[in-house]
Amino acid sequence: MNATLETPEKPAVTDRSEHAIGQIAVDLPGATAVFRRLKLDFCCGGQIGLRQAAADKGIALEPLLAELGELELHRRTSLPASMAPAPLIDLIVSRFHEVHRQQLPELLRMARRVEAVHRDHPQVPKGLADLLENMQTELLDHMQKEELVLFPLLKSGNMGYAQAPIHMMRGEHTEHGLQVERLAALTNDATPPAGACNTWRALYAGIAQFTDDLIQHIHLENNVLFPAFETQPAGSCCGSCGCA
Repeated sequence: MNATLETPEKPAVTDRSEHAIGQIAVDLPGATAVFRRLKLDFCCGGQIGLRQAAADKGIALEPLLAELGELELHRRTSLPASMAPAPLIDLIVSRFHEVHRQQLPELLRMARRVEAVHRDHPQVPKGLADLLENMQTELLDHMQKEELVLFPLLKSGNMGYAQAPIHMMRGEHTEHGLQVERLAALTNDATPPAGACNTWRALYAGIAQFTDDLIQHIHLENNVLFPAFETQPAGSCCGSCGCA
């Protein structure tokens, strides 16, 4: 019997129309890219409310709120109690792979700016941009291998050919975990110093979100998806048939 998944109602999002844009930049990772595209000054002009800032630039408020709302929803993760491998793979790609592809370029841009502007600050995270650039290169390569090789194998139910790429992905996940530890050490666990500017605070908020996302991403693959396809004792179910 095939399980049917109910489509949940779309959750409510925060009304940020009266929030200061500097605070939104800190609270909502990814918002800085939206503000930068629209030329909304979230750093020096960050004390201005979103409604007023949009009006000053002649920007329609409702589409802007909708874009921020979609960003908020995209950052949330709501997993059903159980999910078959194919829809779980689709969720991993949309919720984590695509989000990482959005997160990293903006984090890298902000890291370079913070390192340049605050280069004389004793707590400036020297080398952060280089670390993020390495993480981006390795993670993009990792996700591409999953999407082009491993995930199609898993969706086809071909356990025999999946063992080697699963083993390789687990090894790369371990390296990602070590990079997360280096990221935490370099940023004092994503804690900005007292008096940090909005860009620095937004950078660390984004790093905290990215770290949480990456850890949950690795957990879902290592502990939920992969075990269903790895070698099992004789007579046990691999999980891909839906009977488990």
